[in-house]
This record gives sequence, C-alpha cells and structure tokens, in this order.
Amino acid sequence: MEILTLGDPRLRRVADPIQVEDLPKLQPLIDQLIDQLQAAAGVGIAAPQVGQNLQLLILASHPNRRYPDAPLMEPTPLINPQIVSRSADRVLGWEGCLSVPHQRGQVWRDRSVTVAYLDRQGQPQQQVFTDFIARIFQHEYDHLLGKVFLDRIDDPDQVISEADYMQQQSAVEHPAEH
Repeated sequence: MEILTLGDPRLRRVADPIQVEDLPKLQPLIDQLIDQLQAAAGVGIAAPQVGQNLQLLILASHPNRRYPDAPLMEPTPLINPQIVSRSADRVLGWEGCLSVPHQRGQVWRDRSVTVAYLDRQGQPQQQVFTDFIARIFQHEYDHLLGKVFLDRIDDPDQVISEADYMQQQSAVEHPAEH
C-alpha cells in the first residue's frame, strides 16, 4: 500500500460512510492498514491516506522512534466514527503525519473526546479518548474530513522539519550533550 502525500487530491475528499453489510469484504483492508501503520512507525492511519475514500481509521499508539513517549494501545479500528462530545479544555502539541513527511507542527486539539463508532465486527462502541490518544483520534478524524494537520495551524512558524523537531526533543531529553 502506498501512503498518499500532500498534494494528492484524494487526501482532500470527504470520506464516505461504510455500510455494515460491506464490513466482511473490508477486513483485509483493516489488516493492511494495521500492517502499514506498524511498518511506518505511525500511531494512527486513516483509509483516505491509502486512497480508500472510506470512514475508517486505525488508532495504534505505541512507543516508537517518531513518538518515544506514546502510551501503549492495541491497534483499534474505528468505522464511521463520530465525535459525541469534546472537553472544554484544549492543548497545544506537536504532530506529524505519514502523508506530510518530514514536517511537524504545533496544533491545538481537545484534551478529550467521546467517540461513537462501529468496531470491525460492526458492533456499536463508545469510548472516551484523552491526551495523546485524543490527539491521534482528532488527527486521523481530520483525514476523514479531507483535512491534514497543517490546515489547523495559523502561524507558519509553528511548522518545523522532522529533523529539527527530533533535535529539539533530543536537546530537551539530554541537555548536557548539546
């Protein structure tokens, strides 16, 4: 599977809802998305990022080279997700994207969101996501709306290269070495 990058018009389309009767034939796509996500060291991916205009995303937080402090979460498919409620407080945090390679930006997101969705068997679920997991969800949900994290940034100075971001993080973690 190829991950589409910024500039591909398919990333700007609003994703179509998935019919429950179509879920059996979408199981291979769900597995492919999970595999692609793990291969790319990502923590989330949405079907539109691989050219599938469907309301499907995967959350799979885990510590990795891109997000060393990420909490551990089993890969979780969310089908036709909807935000039921949002927290009153918002937080500013760094985001990167497999579809916007080599860039990071600071984005305001809701600290927590309550989300209703169907699981991969088509069963209705509702869950509250907080902090980093809420950030991942909102980032991936934006892909279903035809948006990328850069659309949420007002100040271009809030966007830096991935290399500069990693260097900043290294300086924070190991100040004596810099």
